[in-house]
Amino acid sequence: MSLHLLQCQPDPAALMTWATRHRLLSPDGDDGYALHALLAAAFGQSPKPFRYLGAPQGLLAYTGQSPDALRDHAALATPDVARALGLDHLGIRMFPSAWRKGQSFAFEVRVRPVIRTKDGRERDLFLHAVETVPASTGLGRETVYSEWLREQLNEQEAARVVHVGMESFRLSRVIRRGPVDATGQRRPRAPSGPDAVFKGQLQVGDSDAFTRLLARGVGRHRAFGFGMLLLKPARSC
Repeated sequence: MSLHLLQCQPDPAALMTWATRHRLLSPDGDDGYALHALLAAAFGQSPKPFRYLGAPQGLLAYTGQSPDALRDHAALATPDVARALGLDHLGIRMFPSAWRKGQSFAFEVRVRPVIRTKDGRERDLFLHAVETVPASTGLGRETVYSEWLREQLNEQEAARVVHVGMESFRLSRVIRRGPVDATGQRRPRAPSGPDAVFKGQLQVGDSDAFTRLLARGVGRHRAFGFGMLLLKPARSC
């Protein structure tokens, strides 16, 4: 599997103008859906997972598209899309796809720890957990989310978490399109849910599984700014 790391420098003012005009900004100001739509308009399909880190790091994304295909699509982007994403500063490089077992990295990931209920709605994983265990257990939000994250990273023995901590948490409302209604429209909605950033250290397990983990991302809403596993040398922990 080939994987590329894409970077661009969105213009905050142009991004806000575009998102507002297209009604893609959530009540809390989350720009995940707007960036998803902009990336799809610029590259034919939205690279995912991605993470918008603001200036100066900009937007980072993993993608299986080739650099030539990405640049060909970007060259045809309309001026407002190109300006909002900052495509004049587009950078693309090959990302590693072979990893040594036991290789250590510092990591950071923004996640939305939710589960889907039987009626199709999403539920905060922490609220679900406290309803299913004895009150005396005293579960904490960070503990519940951290255990979930460990399981996510260890799927197919992709990686083992050495240590992890929750850097930030908030409840955020995000724009999503609902099901098609009687008029044939998909009306926007703004569900609220957990929005957490974790940092820690991991060790690579199976090389192919780890590459698939990077390409897929962690948890739900991976196409909207969540789930991108950012890596640094382990000494950065």
